[in-house]
Amino acid sequence: MIKNYLKVALRNLWKNRLFTIIGILGLSVAFGVATLLTMDSLHQLSFDKFHKNGERLYQAHITWQTPKGTEVGTSQPTPFAEALRSEVPGVDKITRFLEEEALTIYKEKELGLDAIYVDADFFEMFSFPMIKGTRQNSLEEISSVVITESTAVKLFGDTDPIEKTITVLINGENVPFTVKAVSADEPDQSSISYDIALPFKKNPEYEETKELWNAQYHEVFLQLQEQVTSKMFEENSRGFTNQHYAGAIENLKRDGALPNANGDFAQLGLLPVRDMRFVDYRKGFVEISRAKVYLVLGVALLILFIACVNFVNMSIAKSSQRLREIGMRKTLGAEKRQLFSQFWGESLIVFGISLGLGILLSVLLKDKFQALFGTNATFDVLLSPQLLLTALLFILILSLIVGGYPALLLSRLSTIQSLKGKLGSSGKNRLRDALIVLQFGIAILLISGTLVLNGQLDYMRNKDLGYDKEQVLSFPLNGKKNSHDVVKLLREALTNNPDIMAVTAADNNLGRGRDGSQYSSVWGFDYKGKSVRTNSLVVDYDYAKTLGLEFVKGRGFDISRESDTQSVIINESMAKELGEDHPLTARLPISDSLSYPIIGVVKDYNFQDISKNIEPLTFFLDKEEVLYYAYVKVASSNMAKSFSFVEDTYKKIEPNAEFLGSFLDENVDRTFKREKTMAALITSGSIIAILLSCVGLFAMSMLITNLRTKEIGIRKVIGASILSVTYLLTKDFVKLVVIAFFIATPIAWWFANEWLENYANRVDLSWHFFALSGVLALLIAVLTIGTRTLKSALANPVKSLKIE
Repeated sequence: MIKNYLKVALRNLWKNRLFTIIGILGLSVAFGVATLLTMDSLHQLSFDKFHKNGERLYQAHITWQTPKGTEVGTSQPTPFAEALRSEVPGVDKITRFLEEEALTIYKEKELGLDAIYVDADFFEMFSFPMIKGTRQNSLEEISSVVITESTAVKLFGDTDPIEKTITVLINGENVPFTVKAVSADEPDQSSISYDIALPFKKNPEYEETKELWNAQYHEVFLQLQEQVTSKMFEENSRGFTNQHYAGAIENLKRDGALPNANGDFAQLGLLPVRDMRFVDYRKGFVEISRAKVYLVLGVALLILFIACVNFVNMSIAKSSQRLREIGMRKTLGAEKRQLFSQFWGESLIVFGISLGLGILLSVLLKDKFQALFGTNATFDVLLSPQLLLTALLFILILSLIVGGYPALLLSRLSTIQSLKGKLGSSGKNRLRDALIVLQFGIAILLISGTLVLNGQLDYMRNKDLGYDKEQVLSFPLNGKKNSHDVVKLLREALTNNPDIMAVTAADNNLGRGRDGSQYSSVWGFDYKGKSVRTNSLVVDYDYAKTLGLEFVKGRGFDISRESDTQSVIINESMAKELGEDHPLTARLPISDSLSYPIIGVVKDYNFQDISKNIEPLTFFLDKEEVLYYAYVKVASSNMAKSFSFVEDTYKKIEPNAEFLGSFLDENVDRTFKREKTMAALITSGSIIAILLSCVGLFAMSMLITNLRTKEIGIRKVIGASILSVTYLLTKDFVKLVVIAFFIATPIAWWFANEWLENYANRVDLSWHFFALSGVLALLIAVLTIGTRTLKSALANPVKSLKIE
């Protein structure tokens, strides 16, 4: 019997091969896309879960109650970790963590490595596999280091690196270290990455800050003892924060800050390491959100849903061709369960073929998917036995629901109705209409999201940031020489070129350069009885000139005035923070006995991500501080030639350093990575959703025209025009798309508005985004339906009237 069912199923699938191919194509695309999106989602959700004691690992942060609201800081002072271990019960292990670029030298090789400065507990807390050496005590000695496997190959080739001596450039000095262990390269699912790990006490800031509680510049991770919960630890730490931050707390009270629910002005908090990938502090509190991951999964499910709805619709559409077969089978004694098994079996075959082709499609598109979405996700995350079993069960249930509904509908038809060859007396079907509305509602939602996302991206790309980003080239000063000497040599070598307009440097980059770094430095002090916080930036001469910053008051740093090294420049936001009507008369307290005059005020510009409001900023001209990035402004003509000239010049000055130059507009564009990924995702989902919805509409239009073939013939015989017949067959579908638009638009507006709230600078949420999405959906629907309805309207009425 099963063999007979299989033969009949294959025969019918081949007979209706147009429907079969369309159904398999739609399901295959849906399965392929869903596989890739699920792969990426599970990859994201698996971040930082490979650590053995991961459930006990936390990152420390402090929530401050300020006059402007709550603020969260993850940077801690040098004495913090040791004091926390000794004063608050419950700490099993603890490590400080500072990530910086480190020039590492071995014989003739010089490499700019991603270095982390950590304490001895680090490798006992985090489960990075050790290939050579031991995990325990690998950083106990002050001159020991741990390197990764790829770093070992770069430095030593095939030679055993253990006990080899390398030197690291720290504060301008070559400091020797001995390699004690080699760890495997960190997994793709790790939020912590490094090339070399050094003892924390060797970091450049340690000696100056080891006893200071107001110099916060590194993170702290801790592992709690078993049976100690994060809430218990946070409660026990209240006395610790009140004691060590007493001065800061008094200042907050003085400035009018309000305490939290517990009556505290500073509260230590613990963030699970497994949540680091999904945390956001920008709103002034700890917000853990996996919304982006769930959005990806949601798009996968929506696409799969649309494909399944299309399959149901097409199964019903083609069933009108088999009604007499059903009637004959029932006349000969076939039972409902036999008919159900026959039709469901055919659906199961289509699902099986589609699943296989979908998996093949996902394999073929994996590399392009990884490049498009910037992910390292692989199929390994999908290969766990539990997940495979769940996926198999899901497919079986899906096939039973999707294939079972048409099968149940057909098997329940009466013998008389089947032999008459009519599925129903009219083309009306509430379930079908609801599914079409839902399909196009989803499509309109995705199209609206695409338009809003791309509108925000265009806004951020084209917004005037307050500085010249098109003609300014930036690159890290990653060589051995003193950074101020390098900038001086660059200025001397480059300014003779007529295409070079200005040269400067700073201790921070604008946007995100090719080296991937992006950070800021914050300085706080008391000014006339109130606390003031400002971002600080160490710059070289001509910084404002190079970037095209506009002075609203005063002047810039002058190379001919030695006293400018003890002066500052501020932005407009800092002037407002000080509350001075005449800021050029003010002096900022650098220490108890030293203050710097303000010599200039620059117009506010976006020195941070465009998603943030412009904050107070203070410029320093400090010859003792390191300059990490050079800036070169070039003429708009021959920019490629100027880029090459700057690269060649820098290589002559630092022959062993890698040149990582890029223009500031490229740097700014890199800060939009999250938005670009989301835009690519939603756009791709919209295109696929629309295409699949069109397939469903095509099937539905075929069903309706088949049911109304005789009516069309009669109307044409009595004089109906082709246009009126086409309108008659099309209007019901158009109504459904319009209904979908009015349902989906408020939902799309709400989601778009919520998303845009994350940006201080955002595009206006105009009605045209949603109107355009509705027009596009309607136009696509009309074109899809029109191809079928027009064909029916043009058919010879004599042939139509013969059909019975």
